[in-house]
Amino acid sequence: MEATVGGVPVHYAEYGSGTPVLALHGAGVDHREIAGALEPIFSNVPGFRRLYPDLPGMGRTPAPETITSNDDVLDILLGLIDSTIGDEPLLVMGQSYGGYLARAVANRRPEQVVGLALICPVGAHTRSLPEHEVLVSSPGLTGKLGPELEASYRGYFVVQTTETLSRFQELVAPAVPLVDESGLMRIFSHWELRDRPEAATIYPHPVLILAGRQDATAGHTGPWELIEHYPRATFAVLDRAGHALFHEQPALTQALVIEWLARVRENSTT
Repeated sequence: MEATVGGVPVHYAEYGSGTPVLALHGAGVDHREIAGALEPIFSNVPGFRRLYPDLPGMGRTPAPETITSNDDVLDILLGLIDSTIGDEPLLVMGQSYGGYLARAVANRRPEQVVGLALICPVGAHTRSLPEHEVLVSSPGLTGKLGPELEASYRGYFVVQTTETLSRFQELVAPAVPLVDESGLMRIFSHWELRDRPEAATIYPHPVLILAGRQDATAGHTGPWELIEHYPRATFAVLDRAGHALFHEQPALTQALVIEWLARVRENSTT
């Protein structure tokens, strides 16, 4: 599906019906990664309309020269909400870079966004990152990818098995050649948002924050520092998980997301 926002054709996939959920993927991929991780969860939890946009410069959404910063990307997302959801209450989920944007959407629409989930969220700055460490490595995985994709897979996953390789091949690899590298460089050169997401009023709705204990991209200390802004947050650090947490620990991710959805529903009916 496609919606034109500020002259930009934003491609998105949509599934289901009910309370809208806007799910935002990370950098260097497209909507297929986060959709592939979340759809098995939502198949067990009816009543949610899921929208998975390709962020500008990735997938099938272009990054024209009018988009020069993350503030511009945020404006696109707010316009997408207005055109596809309107003023309905919604939930926002984000993985990695998408988590940074998700926090900003919740900050700008704290009354409309009634639930927020962050998976390995990055922020304006990262620090205290562990070294990339492979914890599980199955034999016989070499030669399944070209050199560039092989390096990407090896640098992304700390659990390197036939299962995670299959998920990488299906959900990540197809998006790599679609990335507009120059467009992302232009946007990321103005990375920090004008309004820091946690600078405003405390966010009052149910939140889930998941961090990988071995995440060498976002770490777990930075996400932990968000906790003061989110008094209704569950925070979990998962062992045997890096930045690809929801591929490496799908069962735990599913359990925690389902519990968060239950808290959102409970909070919305009280």
